[in-house]
Amino acid sequence: MYEPNVVGDWQEYDEHAGLRVRVHRLEPGEPPRGRDDAAEGLTYFRLRVTVENRGGRPFCIHLEDGQIDVRTGPDGESAFIDWRNSQFIEGFDVYPLRRATAVLYAAGPEASLSHVDVQVQLRADEEWTGRRLWTGGVGVPEGSAGTPVGACRDSLAHQVSVFLQEQAEEGTS
Repeated sequence: MYEPNVVGDWQEYDEHAGLRVRVHRLEPGEPPRGRDDAAEGLTYFRLRVTVENRGGRPFCIHLEDGQIDVRTGPDGESAFIDWRNSQFIEGFDVYPLRRATAVLYAAGPEASLSHVDVQVQLRADEEWTGRRLWTGGVGVPEGSAGTPVGACRDSLAHQVSVFLQEQAEEGTS
């Protein structure tokens, strides 16, 4: 069964060696140029989508409106995306060992922000990558085991951290 990434996890693309993406820093935040009238009564939050090139050649990256879908709550209702305040990646060459980050401002009902799903479809060198999904929540630590039950798996980094802590505790008694 396909399991989504946890917000904060990196996802590598097999079809583009060295290219990886992550959704991170899902947090409450007001947009810099003021609220959109269409978001009245909704709670704003922001997230970052970072593209990193660990390969040996540059990639021309596009991550624009329509390539990021944000859903909130257990029913997966569409979040309001504030395109005017968001910052996208439009035709940027990401050279080896470099990153580019998009900042997205969205809004939804406050009660549904504990469960947020973000789907990203990147375009690299004029080729579309497969869609990838991250899940988390506003106010939920990245890669945390405290995410809602059934919402996502523990990140590998978290699992390793817990294992090492258990091993250290065993050695101190």
